[in-house]
Amino acid sequence: MMMTHNSSGETPGGGSGRGTLLCVLGLAAVLLSAGALAGDAERRQAKRIHDRLAGVPPTQTVLDAMEQAILNNGGSGVAAAQLAMDPAQNPLAFNFYTVTLKNFASPWTNEDQSAFVPLNDYSATVIGMIRDDVPFNQVLSADLLYTGTAGLPGVAAYSPADNAHYQDLEDLHYDLSDPGVLQSNLQSNLTGVPAQATAGVITSRAAAEAFFVAGTNRAMFRFTMMNHLCTDLEPLKDNAVPPDRIRQDVSRSPGGDSRIFLNSCVGCHAGMDPMAQAYAYYQYNESSGRLEYTPGVVQPKYLINADNFRDGYVTPDDHWDNYWRKGRNANLGWGAEIPAGQRFGAKTLGQELAGSAAFARCQGIKVYRTVCLADPSENALTTLLSASGFDTSYNMKDLFANAANACKGN
Repeated sequence: MMMTHNSSGETPGGGSGRGTLLCVLGLAAVLLSAGALAGDAERRQAKRIHDRLAGVPPTQTVLDAMEQAILNNGGSGVAAAQLAMDPAQNPLAFNFYTVTLKNFASPWTNEDQSAFVPLNDYSATVIGMIRDDVPFNQVLSADLLYTGTAGLPGVAAYSPADNAHYQDLEDLHYDLSDPGVLQSNLQSNLTGVPAQATAGVITSRAAAEAFFVAGTNRAMFRFTMMNHLCTDLEPLKDNAVPPDRIRQDVSRSPGGDSRIFLNSCVGCHAGMDPMAQAYAYYQYNESSGRLEYTPGVVQPKYLINADNFRDGYVTPDDHWDNYWRKGRNANLGWGAEIPAGQRFGAKTLGQELAGSAAFARCQGIKVYRTVCLADPSENALTTLLSASGFDTSYNMKDLFANAANACKGN
């Protein structure tokens, strides 16, 4: 019997069978592909975590270990991230400290907020604190400074008068994850500034050169707020704050119009000037290239332009007060109040600022941006701070690990 063909050339009834077979084969391929992707998810997440933290691909051994850490922890990537940052387990962890953290901290050390500046005592101290799990709420107040170990080949000796020591550490590619290379010191032993007057990175040479030079020392306060509380002064303007501590150099009638002062200037200066008074004994000496501290003697910059408003505040010492504890800026979440008899100098002001909820939130924002390459939503930030316990432990590696876990699938 001769078989007939339709116009398409197919045997009647045969097309359906072949179509079914193709559908089955296609579905099987899709399922196999989906299975492979599902099985490979943890490995891809592990690689993404390592890439984001260290900036380079992991070795196969480390990738295997990170993948297993994710599987062992119910899909959480926190342990895998901790492994990626651990020089004892990951030979490429030094990139996290030498590159990622150096770029993380460098913008805080200069007015241009550029990451393209040499390693310095400020950024090296941030790197060392994070590496050694020093509670980060001490960054604005500790008697602490990190330097290279004495005698490293090719590295100039540490000097409080120049940056050659740190420039050499960077130029010669020393491993800053190694405690034998980067070590902690009492800042007071290195710089000659008394222990009670040291204030972590605030009294580092790099910060002094950037923010204590010339001017009126208000720059140090402004950039500390920007770098460590993630807010400039404009959003903090509060015209309800008493103006009694605004210095003489601020005109009460700029351009002959007192409304400018009342509606613009007073809102910042009324809160800023009482706190910036903490820096009254500090100055960066451009001739010597180092920070000067003059206990009991107010720097002349605090007394300049007295004729702008003779009835303005004359700075007598380094006593500071936080007028922003009340009013709209109470929402910065200030911690326990420092007694009035202790509110002197940069150290206690650093404790005041780092004790705020805004300080903890700011570190969360900056870490999330560094690791996830985006700003966190309010919910993501709240979750990150809660998961890491940062507002009680102030452990920055935990913050980095939890941020890496939060966006490991992105």
